[in-house]
Amino acid sequence: MIGNVKPWPKDLIDLDQLSVQQIETILETALAFREVSEREIKKVPTLRGKLVVLFFHENSTRTRLSFEIAAKRLSADTLALSASGSSMSKGETLLDTAKNIMAMAPDALVIRHSASGAPSFLADRLPCPVLNAGDGSHAHPTQALLDLLTIWHHKDKKIKGLNVAIVGDIAHSRVARSDMIGFTKMGANVRVAGPPSMLANGLAKEYGVEVFTRVEPALKDADVVIMLRIQLERQSGKIFPGAREYARVYGLNDQRVRLMQPDALVLHPGPVNQGVEMTPEVYNSPKSLILEQVTNGVAVRMALLYLLVENPETDKSIGS
Repeated sequence: MIGNVKPWPKDLIDLDQLSVQQIETILETALAFREVSEREIKKVPTLRGKLVVLFFHENSTRTRLSFEIAAKRLSADTLALSASGSSMSKGETLLDTAKNIMAMAPDALVIRHSASGAPSFLADRLPCPVLNAGDGSHAHPTQALLDLLTIWHHKDKKIKGLNVAIVGDIAHSRVARSDMIGFTKMGANVRVAGPPSMLANGLAKEYGVEVFTRVEPALKDADVVIMLRIQLERQSGKIFPGAREYARVYGLNDQRVRLMQPDALVLHPGPVNQGVEMTPEVYNSPKSLILEQVTNGVAVRMALLYLLVENPETDKSIGS
């Protein structure tokens, strides 16, 4: 078994189901797959003959394309399905749609859904691996893993002891939830900050993080800052005065960057609203690793497809 870790789960629903050693194995495997993307021919035969179904009930660009590229670079076949292009638009249930997909004998199902718990619901009922590509406000484990990989790569494979600040709409963000689980599990000191209306109750107790309603104390001496988009589509009613006021009070600008460690890194899951979550100057600065996160997203998803579909019991060569 790779890295002498416990058996891999059948599915990936969130990071709370993985051990530290399993996360490290995913990151190591992803680093190896990053090299594939740097070759002239960006493909290995690892999953040749396998079928990966991409079921995106909720709109997505980066995550859907990242999973599709990851599968194709592993030589897998892909089948893309959206809610508008499926019988769900005609009243078919999620489970009935999934059963029909399973009748086509896929080797993995990647699902994004607006309902929290949809991937877990299918994972309990389908025989193939189910990978959560984001469900409601619940979880986005592959985004958290690519965030971990980005920092791990730049900080000499070290997460433990780093001060990580997550700023923005914490209450409605599935990225924030998975990041809090992942970074605390790996030993980071995690702080979250945002308007009181965007901070869920009980965050400190549930996730072991420090909670701030002002951004400055969260940013002080931070090694990593993860800025989040305001999740307007998941909010009921207007819960902050406006974009200009939000940028003034919580946006990352040159002045607030000075509060961070000199070698601090800035991340964002995208899409970025420049001038709101951060200024264009910060977005385009050397501290910003936002585009590298996109690159790492492909590598992480390649690693996950390999580990869950192949479920190797012994260390194997990734491919040639």
